[in-house]
Amino acid sequence: MLVSEAPEDAAPTVKKAKRPLWIAVVGLVLGAVALWGSSQLVWFAEFRDGGVRGAVQYTETGSERAVALIPLALLALAGTAGLIATGGWPRRVLGVVLAVAGVAAVWVGVVGGSFGGFADGLPVAQMLGARGLAILGGILVTAGGLAAIKGAGRMPRLGAKYAAPGTKKRAAKDPETELWEALSEGEDPTATR
Repeated sequence: MLVSEAPEDAAPTVKKAKRPLWIAVVGLVLGAVALWGSSQLVWFAEFRDGGVRGAVQYTETGSERAVALIPLALLALAGTAGLIATGGWPRRVLGVVLAVAGVAAVWVGVVGGSFGGFADGLPVAQMLGARGLAILGGILVTAGGLAAIKGAGRMPRLGAKYAAPGTKKRAAKDPETELWEALSEGEDPTATR
């Protein structure tokens, strides 16, 4: 009965080791999607004088107003691939880069925007939603980066199952050295020959 419990206890350990990796990956992918989606929404709108046409609504999307959104989304996607492929210190460094990129995305979402005093007829909900989506994406990318930093040593690594075991391999010894070691241990080295 005790023998059957050991494999069951081992399975949750493996699942727990993989869980932080997938949490970080999902956070980074969702953050990248949120940043890209935010870049496609209206970030700025105002009425301008259109001459004969009267007042014309002028709008700018996130990719026009906050040009860092798409590069930050691409960095988060590339960071996802890097997070899966690396391990140890490179994964921690990548986590720091991603956390800083997430903070930059939050900064882009907060700075330069007004959260009130809009004229009637402007797409206020879309403008506020776009900034909120950028802030949410930045928070998700930051969380993914921090998860990568925290769990870098525990998370599985791409190709780790093909790596050599942790034990050191015995180097091939000289046959004469093996004979002398057998004599030192009190064995007859010629008995097996």
